[in-house]
Amino acid sequence: MKQKWETTATGLPQINGSVDYTNQLKQPVTPLPGEVVGGQPGTFVPVVFAPKQSMNLTATLSQLIFDGSYLVALEASKTFLDYSKNADNKTKLEVRKGIINAYGGVLLAQENVAILTRNRDNLDSNLKETQEIFKNGLTEEESVEQLQITLAQIENQLANARRQADIAMDMLKLSLGIDLSEQISLTDDLESLTKQHLDPSITQSSLTLEENVDYQIALNFSEQRRLEWKLERAKSLPTVSGFVNYGTQTFDDEFVFFNSDQPWFQQSVAGVSIQVPIFSSFGRKAAQDRTKIAWEQALTDLERTEQELNLNYQTAVNNYQLAIDTYQTTKDNLSLAERIENKNSVKFKEGIATSFELRQAQTQLYSTQSEYLNSMYRVIQEKVNIETLLNTPKFK
Repeated sequence: MKQKWETTATGLPQINGSVDYTNQLKQPVTPLPGEVVGGQPGTFVPVVFAPKQSMNLTATLSQLIFDGSYLVALEASKTFLDYSKNADNKTKLEVRKGIINAYGGVLLAQENVAILTRNRDNLDSNLKETQEIFKNGLTEEESVEQLQITLAQIENQLANARRQADIAMDMLKLSLGIDLSEQISLTDDLESLTKQHLDPSITQSSLTLEENVDYQIALNFSEQRRLEWKLERAKSLPTVSGFVNYGTQTFDDEFVFFNSDQPWFQQSVAGVSIQVPIFSSFGRKAAQDRTKIAWEQALTDLERTEQELNLNYQTAVNNYQLAIDTYQTTKDNLSLAERIENKNSVKFKEGIATSFELRQAQTQLYSTQSEYLNSMYRVIQEKVNIETLLNTPKFK
């Protein structure tokens, strides 16, 4: 808004004042023919015409009457405001997207720590039971060793998950502008946040290009290029301006300008100035051609942006639907994997299943747990991508 008023003000009345004080330390001398003052012809008499000191007070009112460049600048100021607004909106959308992804990333890391902790505790319990069974000679030492291998792997994964959780929390703080030393807690869990982002109906929405912020910025850019071309054409038009000048002047050999009886002499002048561009060695023509080519290129870029946005939206919709389907599938698979692992655990304790079969079931469960967590996070990410393309959030 300030930029727009700055541009508008250049075509409104301008008033400037000046104060000039002159002290002629060495006064100029003008030679006059001697006969003027009664002297001999061919001789000259040195004369000082001006007083030693003088002061001028002047005020000038100027007004732009017509300037094609000014009219284009007024039009361009609106485009600049639109661009600034759209750029600000894009920044807010990207910040929102980053915060949601960072928030979901923390929940993902925390949930991963919780699951690995439960797995570690269960494995530790199974290992202790198996060690007792081995001491009683009811199982082979390999069964103990298999569980020890699995437990060591889970311990390493848990330690890494805790470090990742700390890093994810710091990234969230950074996104929110919170000092890394501050302690914060999240009120949601990954599953509840995922359910908030489950909205299959959004895939039925159509992309309105005029509401997409990237399209709006590309449109602003093409309009800026058009105005640059229009500005170069306007430079071929005449510029008309008017002015009114009023001033007062006084002079003396001494600095007596602030005395109440010092005489001041007034003067004023008004006028109109017209500047007409006549010949620029074809420089203006070259500038017009250059800006027109840039405008045409911007229109081509705008058309390409339209096609890219349509393709990006189709891809985002497909990815979101795939994320929902994957989430449902991995959720069902997790229940199956838990039942399989539980059955094999019971069979192992009863001596029906081998340690190798138990380890396979445990590995399958851990893999399915990881897929389930990632599928929930993917739903959140893909939903935010669609909302960003649709410009769903409305910022003030």
